[in-house]
Amino acid sequence: MSEQIQQELDVDRFTLGLVGPDQEWAGTVADGGTVRTHTPPACWGPMITPEFRGGHEVTRPIRVENAEPGDALVVHIKDVEVTSVATSTGSMAEREDAFGSDPFVDHRCPECGTEWPDSVVEGTGEDAIRCAECRANASSFGFEFGYTVAFDEDRSVGLTVGPDGAADLAERADEAMALPDNSRQHPILLYKPDEIPGMLGHLRPFIGNIGTTPSVEFPDSHNAGDFGQFLIGADHDWGLSDESALDARTDGHLDSNDVRPGATLICPVEIDGAGLYVGDLHANQGDGELSLHTTDVSGRTELEVSVIKDLDIDGPLLLPNESDLPDIAKPYTDAEREAGEALAAEHHVDDVIDAAPLQIIGSGATINDATENAFARAGTLFGMSEGEVRARCTFTGGVEIARLPGVVQLSMLAPMDLLEERGLAATVREQYDL
Repeated sequence: MSEQIQQELDVDRFTLGLVGPDQEWAGTVADGGTVRTHTPPACWGPMITPEFRGGHEVTRPIRVENAEPGDALVVHIKDVEVTSVATSTGSMAEREDAFGSDPFVDHRCPECGTEWPDSVVEGTGEDAIRCAECRANASSFGFEFGYTVAFDEDRSVGLTVGPDGAADLAERADEAMALPDNSRQHPILLYKPDEIPGMLGHLRPFIGNIGTTPSVEFPDSHNAGDFGQFLIGADHDWGLSDESALDARTDGHLDSNDVRPGATLICPVEIDGAGLYVGDLHANQGDGELSLHTTDVSGRTELEVSVIKDLDIDGPLLLPNESDLPDIAKPYTDAEREAGEALAAEHHVDDVIDAAPLQIIGSGATINDATENAFARAGTLFGMSEGEVRARCTFTGGVEIARLPGVVQLSMLAPMDLLEERGLAATVREQYDL
């Protein structure tokens, strides 16, 4: 690890699907500094590459000056740029003879039995990924329903293509997906799926996996309460004994389409230096990521990072762009404040509570479990009962689905005095220009 603290840090090296305290550091950035990354696609590429121990290919962890366990890391998302010109995606089908208890984690060659075998590409199509030892099809996944999308030059829209277009992109898959030099995945364009041609879609890129390093090692795709369920009782090196062992997660795998330029993410710090990591950029995604996968792309990010000391949170907080907030969770206008003061005078209310938007991330086995997790995290953060959290979120917020089966964003207008007390007020005021 380099001990040199850099005001601006460029990161272009990645893990093989794992996040945890034993990963090699990417470097050290100053508190208040800027991180730039160029990351390969996640999900499909690592999923079909049997060397990977997790479903993503994220950056090596980034040490942040002054960050210690019990602090929080503030990540301002300044820019997300898609560099791929196309991708393939869809819903998955598992090849059960190519893995043990988890198709994302414990890969093995279905013929020679080699665990996490090195692999080579022979041709295109769903049998192109071959074990380097015996040349058997070694990929754990195929498509149950798949399609290929080509992007316009401005990355503003994407169009699904037919067999000829998909085959052409498969022949130049590495180039079309703009895989960074140090990426170790096979590009999913090789599979050349071609269903639903001619569908035009809006693009709005965001970061699917971004967070801080947990205190124990997880497959990067399983650093969340829903995908993490696959680790409980699993017969591989990252298996967990029970649900409580999953509490070590930091919920970096969010797949919230609101984690885009202009948003601010606040992450728990569990190890010295925080260990920020980034990956899994998506060109677009509908709420819930209903196919479990979306338009995975290579891309560049620019992030500004800073540390809040002694903000002991057990999961991420999100300050989305104001336009992405539910209407009733947006900051008050001057006219609304004036109307509130008039109501207070009429109905003998001493004070109108000053409040500002905040989203608490929750994750769990199901959407209901994730929502309960968000209630608990909000209650701990603000010293509220679950009943008070539910009441405030019903009246001034709501719950949104980031990903099925179990990641949610719980919005509320949080009392400003509590934000001050917890050390969050300055960050919230900066985000919403209050």
